[in-house]
Amino acid sequence: MTKSLILVGVGGQGTILTSKILAEGLLQLGFDVKMSEIHGMAQRGGSVNTQIRFGEKVYSPIISTGEADVLLSFEKIEAIRYLNYLKPDGTLIVNDYEIYSLPVLTGNEKYPKQALKMLESTVPNTVVIKASEIANNIGNIKVQNMVLLGAAVKRLGLLDLDWISIIKDYLPERFHELNIRALNAGIKEA
Repeated sequence: MTKSLILVGVGGQGTILTSKILAEGLLQLGFDVKMSEIHGMAQRGGSVNTQIRFGEKVYSPIISTGEADVLLSFEKIEAIRYLNYLKPDGTLIVNDYEIYSLPVLTGNEKYPKQALKMLESTVPNTVVIKASEIANNIGNIKVQNMVLLGAAVKRLGLLDLDWISIIKDYLPERFHELNIRALNAGIKEA
């Protein structure tokens, strides 16, 4: 059986790195894995999404509307933007975090105040993670992606793998301790 995940966020949040670590772990577990990433205007704070499909045999990385088993969102509006990809019985893991787009920053639009309540009322299986808050408490907001990875790994039932070794393979040594603490905090939080 093939599982489908979509990871969404804003450029600079570590969405693609998280996807690569997750895909590597799935490969190590023996799954056939296909991954597709869309950067858009990622370097300027634009939307980023990565699609990962894994199973015994996967033919395409593309996930159609209503097919994602898990939507992992690094930001609330990105969760709303990609919600139509989630299966009716799918799981939404969303970071309780706001990044204001240029139209919001200039006052032309308003950030929806009830975004989280709307998501929770729409998706029965919603997991809210305060990843940015947890990352700040650990010492660096940039590790919120590892907090979210930990939450996803737990929710997907993939705790049997040595995720710490994979993180060490992908990151310079000076970042190991902080990212491992973030991963473990995400596992605990989920």
